[in-house]
Amino acid sequence: MAKGGYVYIMSNRTRKVVYVGSTNNLDNRAYQHKNGFGSEFTKKYKCTDLIYYHFYERIETAIEREHKIKKWNRAWKDKLIKEFNPELRDLFDQISEMQ
Repeated sequence: MAKGGYVYIMSNRTRKVVYVGSTNNLDNRAYQHKNGFGSEFTKKYKCTDLIYYHFYERIETAIEREHKIKKWNRAWKDKLIKEFNPELRDLFDQISEMQ
């Protein structure tokens, strides 16, 4: 049986840079990014704020969705994020409370 997964988007404080990823443990992965050891890209561009996430029943579906979103232009990504998180708040505390 496949385990579920998340597509998520991290951003820097000014919201100029976004990083799209997928994981089966959102709380742990967001914590890694927030503390500078999630990926070289997020470390370099200081993408420490979780601003979007979506759960899928299958991790494979989350990975497929991640790859599609990565190909989108920035305007489409911004629209997706703002529909989910209009204030562009860091959602890390929110997901930590869900665990």
